[in-house]
Amino acid sequence: MIVCLASAEALDRLVPPGHGARMVRVAADEALFVADAATAPEVLREVEDRIAAIESDAVVRDVGDGWAAWTLVGPDTLDGFAHVSQLPSPAAGTWVQGDVARVGAKVLGEDGGLTILVPAYWDEHLRTRLVEDAGATEATA
Repeated sequence: MIVCLASAEALDRLVPPGHGARMVRVAADEALFVADAATAPEVLREVEDRIAAIESDAVVRDVGDGWAAWTLVGPDTLDGFAHVSQLPSPAAGTWVQGDVARVGAKVLGEDGGLTILVPAYWDEHLRTRLVEDAGATEATA
């Protein structure tokens, strides 16, 4: 995950990077770029280069170590999510933020699923709640 802190005007003009990164505008002057860990260095470089051309004092950092991500997929995704949050399930390409399993989270709507982002220190808590409360089954690729 990459964070970019810049003026609202600069972020409005910023062309998002490629590599499958998703831009999540969390405040007028803050954008998160959610990307696979393998492509994070390329995303970081692209965001740094692009925002520097717009605003010289913008701040761009890799903050991936500070976040944990869990993805819910499958036919029971929305039902499972409802067991851990009262937030509306975001449609693909949109996001919401708020309480998920009693933790402040960002929830990204994906094609066929949801990705839940929480501060890294809540990683195990969220995993436990997803498995025990939402009936999720862990799987690895």
